[in-house]
Amino acid sequence: MYRIGHGYDVHKLVEERKLILGGVDIPYEKGLLGHSDADVLVHAVCDALLGAAALGDIGKHFPDTDAKYKNADSLVLLKTVCALIREKGFEICNIDSTVIAQKPKIACFIPQMRQNIAETCGIPVDLVNVKATTEEKLGFTGEGLGISAHSVSIIKNISSAV
Repeated sequence: MYRIGHGYDVHKLVEERKLILGGVDIPYEKGLLGHSDADVLVHAVCDALLGAAALGDIGKHFPDTDAKYKNADSLVLLKTVCALIREKGFEICNIDSTVIAQKPKIACFIPQMRQNIAETCGIPVDLVNVKATTEEKLGFTGEGLGISAHSVSIIKNISSAV
């Protein structure tokens, strides 16, 4: 049986924070505000995978009220999510994501983002897609106030335990 999940995340851009997307430290004058490293792309991927497996969301598993996740590397969180879905008898078929940001331009960083996500999930890079778009200067992302990301994933049941 195949299952699909959708994930969405958004964080505000602020000064004196690193901008990390897909596990890549991107040179920019602002970074994303959050309890962890605020990697909206990886957070959306986590939620897509958790949703497909009906395991809740990233906030359930890694609450921002828990000090152990303060400044956490989101790729470490993703690795935990992948272990959870495998324990439930699923394997990842694909991940497709879109980052929405007016600035900075991130196209040149996408190959490394794909590689980071694939390696963390233990899947071939050709099962991971990352796209980037702007919102033509409309809304909070268009005004440069924040960055958001959407992700969808398909997983399949490889165990009779599910």
